[in-house]
Amino acid sequence: MRGLFFKIFAILWLAQSLIFVISTTFIVRQRFPSPNTVSDALDSNLQHDGDVGLRAYEQGGCTDFVHNTSRHEPSGAILLKQTGEVICSTSSTLSLTGLVPHFPNRIDGRLVGTHWVWLVPVVAGDGTPYEYAWFQPPPSQHRPERRWSLFRFAFPQLPVAIAIGGLTTFVLVLLFSRPLVRLRKAARALAEGDLSARVAEPALLGSRPDADEFQGLAHDFNHMAERLESLVGAQKLLLRDVSHELRSPLSRLSVALEMAHEDAATGVEEHLLRIEREAGRLNQLIGQLLTLSSMEARENTATFKPVSLNKLCERILPDAEYEAQRRPCSVVLQQDASCIIQGDWELLHRAIENVVRNAIRYTEPNTEVTIRLSIVSEEKPQARLEIMDSGPGIPEAELEHIFRPFYRLDDSRSTVTGGFGVGLAITERAVRLHGGAIRAINREQGGTCIQMQFPLSAAPKN
Repeated sequence: MRGLFFKIFAILWLAQSLIFVISTTFIVRQRFPSPNTVSDALDSNLQHDGDVGLRAYEQGGCTDFVHNTSRHEPSGAILLKQTGEVICSTSSTLSLTGLVPHFPNRIDGRLVGTHWVWLVPVVAGDGTPYEYAWFQPPPSQHRPERRWSLFRFAFPQLPVAIAIGGLTTFVLVLLFSRPLVRLRKAARALAEGDLSARVAEPALLGSRPDADEFQGLAHDFNHMAERLESLVGAQKLLLRDVSHELRSPLSRLSVALEMAHEDAATGVEEHLLRIEREAGRLNQLIGQLLTLSSMEARENTATFKPVSLNKLCERILPDAEYEAQRRPCSVVLQQDASCIIQGDWELLHRAIENVVRNAIRYTEPNTEVTIRLSIVSEEKPQARLEIMDSGPGIPEAELEHIFRPFYRLDDSRSTVTGGFGVGLAITERAVRLHGGAIRAINREQGGTCIQMQFPLSAAPKN
C-alpha cells in the first residue's frame, strides 16, 4: 500500500531535489559557462591592460603610463624590463626591483608579501620585450565587494528556494495536523460518554479506507465507536428487559409470601420473614436498575424547569433526620446562598437523597452530616452542593470509581451497611444530565465530601 507518509515525503524530496538541480544549473551556467571562462577572461583583461599601458609609455613616457593606469588604484601597476629593472610605476605599488618572471612567454602570477602580482609579457612597437606587473589588492580591501558579490550570486535563487520550502512545509503540516485534530476531538467526545461521536472521513487520496494511514485510522476509529455503541446499547437493553421480566415473578412471590404467612406453622415464620426481606431487597435493586437505565437513555432536557436547590434540600431534611436517628447522628443544612437551576425536581431529589442516605450510613455514630449550599465563581457562577460525613473516608485510588454501577469498596463493608452500588451511579447520571459535575474528596478532619456543581439559571440571592 502506498501510504500517505510515503507519498508526501516522496513528493517533498522530488520537489526539493528538482529545485536544487534547477537552481544550481542556472547559477553555474549564468556565472561559469565553461571551466576556463574565468581564467581566460582574467588573462585577456590583463593582456589588454598591459598593451594599453605600454602604448601610453611609448607615446608619453612614464607620465602617460601612470595617468593611464591610475584607474587601477588601489591595486597599482609597474612596467619592467624582462631583467626585472623597474621603468615606471604608480604610487601605490611595492618595490619589485629584480623581479624576474618564471615564465617570460606567458602570464605569471606569484605572492609578494600580502599582494598577488601578475606579470604580463608585452612587446613594444620596435620589438623590445617588457613585463607589465599588476598588483591585486589585499583581501581586507575586497571584503565589502565580496559580500555584495555573494549576495548578487545568491539572488534571487536563495529567496525562491526558501519560499518554496516554507510553502511545502506549511502544506505538509496541514496534511498531518487536520486529520489528527478531527480524530482527537472525536476521541475526547467518546471518552466523555458520547458514543455517537464519529470522525469525518474525507477522501484525501482516494475513496477506499486504506487510501492512506490517516483515513484508515479514522475508519478504524469509527468502526470501534460503532462497535462500542452497539455493545453498550445491547447491554442497557438487556439490563432493562431483565429488570422488567423480574418484576412479574417478584410480584407473584410477594403474593405467595402473604398466603404463606397466613398458613405458616410454628417455626416457619422466621424463614418466611427472611424470604420477604430478600425479596424486598431484590425488588429495590430492580427499581434502581430501571431508574438507571431510563436515565442513561434520557437526553431531552426541554422539560426542565427552574428548581430551587434550597427548597429541595429543605424537603429532604426531615426524612434524613428521621433516618439519622437509627445511626444515631444528626443532619445539618447550611445555606450560604440561594441557588436556582434548570432541572427535574424528582431526578434531583432522588440524586441528592441517595448521597445523603449514604453519608448517614457511613458516618460515625454521634457525629454530624452536613449539607451545605453555596455559589462558586469559576468561568461562570455555579451552584455548589456539598454533603459531608465523618466516616472512615475512601481510599484515594477509589475516589474516581465509586460512581460506577455496582462498584463497592469491599464486600464486608457492603454486607454490614447494605446497598448494591447503584445509588451513586444514579446520582452521577442525574448530575451529568443537568449539565453539572460531581466528585468525591476526602476531608482533612476525616470523612468524605461529595461535591456537586450545577450551572445557575437565575441571579443568586445572598
